[in-house]
Amino acid sequence: MPAPAGTKRVKGVSIYRPFIFGSIAEHIDPNNRSSTINADHTHQWTIYVRPCSPQPELSYFIKKISFKLHETYTNSLRTIEAPPFEVTETGWGEFEVQIKIYFVPEANEKPQTIWHHLKLHPYGPDAERQRERKEPVISECYEEVVFNEPVEAFYDLLTSSGGVSAGRGKGSKGSKQASMGGKKGAQGERVAELPFDGTYSQKEEGRELDRLGQAIKTVEIMVKEERTKLEEREKMLADLRSDGGTAVKAR
Repeated sequence: MPAPAGTKRVKGVSIYRPFIFGSIAEHIDPNNRSSTINADHTHQWTIYVRPCSPQPELSYFIKKISFKLHETYTNSLRTIEAPPFEVTETGWGEFEVQIKIYFVPEANEKPQTIWHHLKLHPYGPDAERQRERKEPVISECYEEVVFNEPVEAFYDLLTSSGGVSAGRGKGSKGSKQASMGGKKGAQGERVAELPFDGTYSQKEEGRELDRLGQAIKTVEIMVKEERTKLEEREKMLADLRSDGGTAVKAR
């Protein structure tokens, strides 16, 4: 029996569309603080989903995006139905944000969910200098949504809108929903941390490996020091036990 109109899929085809999701946070200047900002809030931040430059806007295949903020925010579920897909707020704490992406009706696909940890404070070896320079804290991830065997109408929409071209492969056959492909992160989504300028390079990878190597050496030194302290305590305890009777009589 032929598939109903609008549900027939293009067999053996996968089409992927990349995007960036993340956040940027800045410390609120007390000298330029708006009277409408909560007195306890220390930062202004924006969480977003954006196209990878120079890719076209995302709205040709994304209908809307919802951002689930911490429950302490009024109307914690924010739904954005047109670009820019972003939410700006103020606050004092970091938390996990649920980002749910809804595709256009032509896609005939289920929504996809990703997670992002909102960062307000700099981390790493340069954190103190970043605080001194009052630089914005940017936390970005690269993501790809993969449409395996899209329906014909959606295939036409994707391929007529430019961007990443379609590909064919055995791995795409049989799948009937959009899937987040690739390397899995802590929450199960594909993520690849990006540096400040939005690009990733072998040089940046080398610096990250150097930082990890240094961190490992530091931990090894700390473990060695703790082992030495433990051995000294065990020796002291053994000496106390051997002299226990004499110590009691001395009292």
